[in-house]
Amino acid sequence: MFSQGSCSSSIFRKDVDNMMPFDENSSWNFAAEDGIFKRTTNPIITGASVLGVVFDKGVMICADTLGSFGSMARFMNTPRVKKVNDQIILGAGGDVADFQYMSGVIEQQIIDEECLNDGFNLKPRSLHCWLTRAMYNRRSKLDPLWNVYVVGGIQDGVPFLGLVDKIGTAFEAPSIATGYGSYLAQPLLRTRVESNSSLSEEEALTLMKQCIKVLYYRDARSFPKFTVGVVTKEGVKISDPVEIDSDWYVARLVKGGC
Repeated sequence: MFSQGSCSSSIFRKDVDNMMPFDENSSWNFAAEDGIFKRTTNPIITGASVLGVVFDKGVMICADTLGSFGSMARFMNTPRVKKVNDQIILGAGGDVADFQYMSGVIEQQIIDEECLNDGFNLKPRSLHCWLTRAMYNRRSKLDPLWNVYVVGGIQDGVPFLGLVDKIGTAFEAPSIATGYGSYLAQPLLRTRVESNSSLSEEEALTLMKQCIKVLYYRDARSFPKFTVGVVTKEGVKISDPVEIDSDWYVARLVKGGC
């Protein structure tokens, strides 16, 4: 059922059809009104770009900590990079509530797997594959989870980096950027990775900071404080929020028109 025998047969045994939406008679169906089921058409609290890059010993994913309420910078401490297990990290953009929901589903399955104690652990390709199916399933119900996920990890000693969006589109790449990052940061990531495919961890972090700074200057939904997740053969590290240095002196040269 899962690629390369990378997890036990019971992992994610819960059918994704059992996820929301519930039927109209469910006590959890707060959106039902007069027998009509209403679906979310716009996310409420959202996170912006997620960046990922493969370096010589592993994978690095980073995202800022801002949760935006429309155009308002509402929540300043909303980490969107998390540890899944000792060989997987996950970053998410889009609706924060949907990310929290999926995080709960994944965490419960990790707990169930650990309880089996059968020597198998979830691997990054398996999580990437499952997310693809889960997101496509919800999209097919016309009730998508409004997220884009970046999965990073080490599988069989080889770094893995993949993306899954809200309609189930998925791919692998040595560098990934979502949201406005796909326009502003991806060219920087791709140029550096193509010119030097064996980045060190320090070089990858410097590159990430450069991309975060560009996004902060150019994307109104970005934030200068961000978290970094790193996965190597030694395990997973998630940093505390780090703030970049910014210089807005050039703003003095900008003059408004009538």
